[in-house]
Amino acid sequence: MTETSEQYNDYRREVVVERVELFSVLYGPVMPFKFFERPHGPAGRPAVLVKLTASDGTIGWGQSVPSPRWGGEPLESARQTLEHYLAPVVLGKNPFDIADIHAAMDAELPDLAFTALAITKAGMDLALHDLMGKLAGVNVAALWGMTAEKPVEISWTVSTPDLEKVPDILEEGRRRGFSHFNIKVAPHLETDVELCRMVRDFAPEGFLWADANGGYDTATALAAVPRLAGAGAVVLEQPLRPHNITGYRHIRKDAPIPIVMDEGLVSPEQLAQYVALGCCDGAAMKPARCGGLLNAVRQIGLLRRHNLMFLGSGLTDPDLALAASLILYSAYGLAQPAALNGPQFLGESLLKTPLECVNGRMAPPAGPGLGVEVDEAAVQEWSRRLA
Repeated sequence: MTETSEQYNDYRREVVVERVELFSVLYGPVMPFKFFERPHGPAGRPAVLVKLTASDGTIGWGQSVPSPRWGGEPLESARQTLEHYLAPVVLGKNPFDIADIHAAMDAELPDLAFTALAITKAGMDLALHDLMGKLAGVNVAALWGMTAEKPVEISWTVSTPDLEKVPDILEEGRRRGFSHFNIKVAPHLETDVELCRMVRDFAPEGFLWADANGGYDTATALAAVPRLAGAGAVVLEQPLRPHNITGYRHIRKDAPIPIVMDEGLVSPEQLAQYVALGCCDGAAMKPARCGGLLNAVRQIGLLRRHNLMFLGSGLTDPDLALAASLILYSAYGLAQPAALNGPQFLGESLLKTPLECVNGRMAPPAGPGLGVEVDEAAVQEWSRRLA
């Protein structure tokens, strides 16, 4: 058993996973978002719900939130991978041996550079954590020897190439109680700088976080960093594609604001390489992207050891993925507003008591496991929409 599995020993129960069930669903959007666009069918946030039933009847739920545009993992491939490759690995295993299960999943779907299909694997990881917490009767945070009690400050996302729409988007955020904003930038620098100025003028005291999603080339990024900083951005996320190591080292050298990584962080090992090569000042964490909570905890530990910035983000997470992020960020004392925009862009929930954002804050669920209760009848109904 690995060291990471041993941290759960105080809560260990002698059960095994007896059944794995999967449900493909599509959350409908309430606001346009370019990452929801699909080549066919309605726009929305696809997800695969993972239901694990233990030998004593206890149930754990997880959620994979695949996205071809964010991670090259379509809904269809995520569902097939979970069914034919990951479910057989988990069946018959004790969920408290989660680190060993992760190693087995990585052996089944290996990649020489980083965790393969990390978004898909995250669904299984979240279900295992939910199951462990419910078996032990504690919130997931307690499995780490922590508590998740403090609400998480949330940032409002501004994502539009049309600057005329920006005032209305900002006003809607303010109306709903938000005072911090994150903006989607790249590749059009002049538009990006003007957008940054508009948001900074609207919220002069707010935390303003620019995210390029790897959309700049090196020359444009070199010009963008000082100009975005001058326009009011306090951090720039993922200005270049993940493989551009030379470019990251170059732009970070004299950057007036922190440069943080995101898209490339699908494993703790990869984050360690970026840190060792001097490519970043920190990371925008996403449990849904890096294979789940096990790897997210490892990544936070690495950032803390190197005194680097830890930001909280997501993949427009709904329901279970959102609950996991809230627990993680609260337990580990996230200092800055989290870019968790699921409540902003999604209007539906599969939870009996949906998670709510009130005045720009979200309380982490406090119950056993991930702290939320899935409406199984709704899951069955939604899954028939994609049948």
